[in-house]
Amino acid sequence: MNVGRLASGLPAWWRQLLSSQRREVRRILGELMAARGMMPLLMKARNGGQWTAAEKEELLAHLRRMAHLSPYLLFLLLPGSMLLLPIYAWWLDRRRQQRQD
Repeated sequence: MNVGRLASGLPAWWRQLLSSQRREVRRILGELMAARGMMPLLMKARNGGQWTAAEKEELLAHLRRMAHLSPYLLFLLLPGSMLLLPIYAWWLDRRRQQRQD
């Protein structure tokens, strides 16, 4: 079934909501795929190995990436989160505008 054909009959605001959701899903999946190398690095210390300076930097980069995703993931797990997504987007935008002042 072609999703694009189904979306063409929907109102513009609904199509925009669906496209923004698809964009964020792609972004989150991309970030999670980039963090795939984190587990072997974490297990190195658990298995008795030592981290090099480069590995420590890589781990910090993975942790920073995951920290940026946590608000999205926590919010999307809540019941009814699809309905609250526009409010969440407004709140995130409002926070960004306050920091620029």
